[in-house]
Amino acid sequence: MDIIKRDGTSEPLIFSKMKKVIDFACADYPECDPLELETALLPLFRNNISTQEIQRLLIQVAVEKTSAIEPNWQFVAAKLLAYDLYKEAGIHRQYTQFGYPENLYDLIVHLTEMGVYGTYILENYTKEKIDELSAYIKPERDKLFNYIGLKTLADRYIIKGRNKQILELPQELFMGVAMHLAMKEKDQVSWAKQFYDVLSRLEMTVATPTLANARKPHHQLSSCFIDTVPDNLWGIYNVDQSFAQVSKHGGGMGIYVGKIRSRGSNIRGYKGVAGGVIPWVKNYNNTAVAVDQLGVRSGAVAIYLDIWHADIFDFLDLKTNNGDDRMKAHDIFPGVCIPDLFMKAVQDRTSWFLFDPYEIRQVMGYSIEDSWGAEFERKYAECIAEPKLLSKQEVPAIDIMKKILASCFETGTPFVFYRDTVNRANPNKHAGMIYCTNLCTEICQNMSPSSLITTAHEDGMITTKVQSGDFVVCNLSSLNLGRAYTKEDVERVVSTQMRMMDNVIDLNYYPIPQAEITNKKYRAVGLGTSGYHQMLAQLHITWESQAHLDKADELYEWINYCAIKASMEIAKEKGAYPAFTGSDWQTGEYFTQREYTTPEWQALQADVAQNGVRNAWMFAIAPTASTSLIAGSTAGTDPIFNKFFVEEKKNAVIPQTAPNLSAETTWYYKEAHKIDQHWSIQAAGLRQRHIDQAQSFNLYITPEITAKQFLELYMSAWEKGVKTVYYCRNKSLEVEDCVSCSA
Repeated sequence: MDIIKRDGTSEPLIFSKMKKVIDFACADYPECDPLELETALLPLFRNNISTQEIQRLLIQVAVEKTSAIEPNWQFVAAKLLAYDLYKEAGIHRQYTQFGYPENLYDLIVHLTEMGVYGTYILENYTKEKIDELSAYIKPERDKLFNYIGLKTLADRYIIKGRNKQILELPQELFMGVAMHLAMKEKDQVSWAKQFYDVLSRLEMTVATPTLANARKPHHQLSSCFIDTVPDNLWGIYNVDQSFAQVSKHGGGMGIYVGKIRSRGSNIRGYKGVAGGVIPWVKNYNNTAVAVDQLGVRSGAVAIYLDIWHADIFDFLDLKTNNGDDRMKAHDIFPGVCIPDLFMKAVQDRTSWFLFDPYEIRQVMGYSIEDSWGAEFERKYAECIAEPKLLSKQEVPAIDIMKKILASCFETGTPFVFYRDTVNRANPNKHAGMIYCTNLCTEICQNMSPSSLITTAHEDGMITTKVQSGDFVVCNLSSLNLGRAYTKEDVERVVSTQMRMMDNVIDLNYYPIPQAEITNKKYRAVGLGTSGYHQMLAQLHITWESQAHLDKADELYEWINYCAIKASMEIAKEKGAYPAFTGSDWQTGEYFTQREYTTPEWQALQADVAQNGVRNAWMFAIAPTASTSLIAGSTAGTDPIFNKFFVEEKKNAVIPQTAPNLSAETTWYYKEAHKIDQHWSIQAAGLRQRHIDQAQSFNLYITPEITAKQFLELYMSAWEKGVKTVYYCRNKSLEVEDCVSCSA
C-alpha cells in the first residue's frame, strides 16, 4: 500500500512510522492503549491515502474513544492535533525541525512583512529581546490542552495564511499576546515572560478580542461596549453608527433606550405621532445583521428598557413568536431595568404605572430615569400624583412580571438588570450613574449620552463638534479556578492579569473616539473567573451545600482583595484613574459598605486612600463560553450541563467530558438543570458582595417548573443582592452564547 506525503511524493506505507506517532501521543496516558488506536485505524486505510488524511483519521479515532470512563483520550487526540500543527507549520514556514523552531524573530519579521502582525512589535522590541523571549517559550505546555481546547485555539485564534496554512503555533500565539501587552512596560522582557507564563499555563485567559487581535495590525482588544441613546434623531442614529463601528471590529454592544419617547407621544407639538422605541430597536436589529463581527458571526446587541416605560409590553414581545411580526426584532437581546419599587409592587401585588419619559421631562421638568433609589421613588410618586397633565397607565405589577416570565420561558430573555442594587454598590456614583448593563450582563459602569454641539462648514469642509458622553468599554480576562485556586496562586495570577488588563487600555485600538475618552477616564477592567464548578469538584465540594456557600464567600473576597491591592500598586507606579477623587475608593465608603473591617482590609483601605487605585471598576464575571474551552475549564461560574456529552460538528462528532472527570470528581459534578436554583442564587449573592460590577448569572429551569416557583427565583435573586440575571436556560430551549465577551 502506498501513501502520499505532505510534499506530494509517494512512498510505501511503513506502519512503524505511524506506530511512533501513536506511541508519542499515548506516552503520558498509560490507561490509553496504543494498540486500540492502531486496531481502529487499520480498516480505514486505502491505497494512495495521504499522510495528512491518516493524521486526521487518527485524531478522530482518538477523539471518538473519549468517554466518561476513559476521558484521557481527549488529551491523546490533542497531542495528535499538536503533531499535525507542527508538521503543517514546518512545511508552510519552511523549517525542518519538528515542533517549535528556535527563531521567533524570523517568524515575527515574516508575519510582519505579510501584514498579519502589526509593525509595532518590531518597533518596540529589539532582536536581542525577542531572542531572549524565544528561548523562554515552553513547547511542553501544549500538553495542557485537551482536544476541544487546542482545536478551538487552532480554528479561531492562531494566525493562518490565505489558504488556511498554519503560520503560528499555540505557544507563539501566547508569546505574541504577552509581548503586545508588555510593550509599554519599562522592563518589557520580564513582564512579557510573566504574562506568557499565566497564559501558557492556562491559569487565566484574556478576552476573545484580546486573544484574537493582540499582535495584529487592527488590535481592537475590548469585548463589549455600552451606549446611551438620547431622545433626539441625531443621537439615535449616532448610537447606530457607533454600534456599526464596534461590530465591525468584533465587539458586542449594550444599548439603553429608556430616554426615547413612547409610542403616541408628541413630536414638536404634534400629538400622537411618535413611533416609540420599537422602530428604533428594529433599526439596531438591522445593523446587527448587516454589520457582522469580523465575518465570524452577526453583530450582537442587547437593548435595555425601563420597566415603567409606556412601551414595555411591546418591548417584552420583541422576540416571542406570537403577535404582529412588524413589531418583532428577533436578532437583538432585550433586557429590562427594574428598580426595587417594582419588585416590592410585585411582592405586594399592587399597581404599577407606565409613563412616557418625554412627557415627564415636559411636565415635571426632570428625567425620572436619571435617578435611582429613594430619589427615583420620590419622583415616581410625584408623577403618579400629578393630577391631569401627565398621562399614565395603571396595570397590576404582577401582570408585567408574568409577561417577563413568559418571555423568559419561551426565549430565554429578557435579561434582568436590578438598577437600584447596581447603583447602590457603584463605587463611582460621584461621577454618574448606571442605566443598564452590557450584552452579557456583567459590566456595570457610569453611562451618559453623547450630544451634538455644533456643525459648521467652510470651503467644502464640514466640521462637527460632539460632547462625548460616558461610553462604556470593558476589558476582560478570567482567572481559571480549575488551575489556580489556592490563596498563593490567586494572588500571583490576579496581580499579573490586573496589569495585563490595565495595559490593554493604553494599547487598544478604539473603533470610536468616545470609547477611548471614557476608557482612559475610568480605566475600568473586568477581572472574571472560569473553572468555578471544576474547582468545587476538585475540592470535593457539592454544589448544594453550605460548604459551597462558605467557599464562594471566602474565595471571592480574597480575589477582590488581591485585585484591589494590585490596582493600588499599579496606581503607585503609574497614577490613579483620573476620576478617582471623590469616589467611594477614596472616601473609604466602598470598604464600609461591604463590611471589610479586618486589619488586612483596613490597611489596604488606608493604602488606597493614600495612593489611589488604577482602575475605577475591577471585577466582572463574564460567561467565558469560548476561552474556557481553550483552558479546559468550566464556563464562568456556571455549573456543567452534562458530565459527558457529544458535540456534533461538520463531518465529525466530538465527545467531551467535564474537566478532570474521574471516579472521585464525578460525584461532585451535578448537572445544571438538576440543581436547586436557590443554591445557585445564594452563592451568586455571596459572590456579588465582593464584585464591584456584576456576573453573567444564568438560571436553569425545566418545563415542569410552576409559575410560582419561576417567580420565586427572580424574587430571590433580587432579595439576595444579585445585580443581573443573564439567560434563563430552559432545558427544552437552546440559547445563543455571546462570543465577544468570552473572557
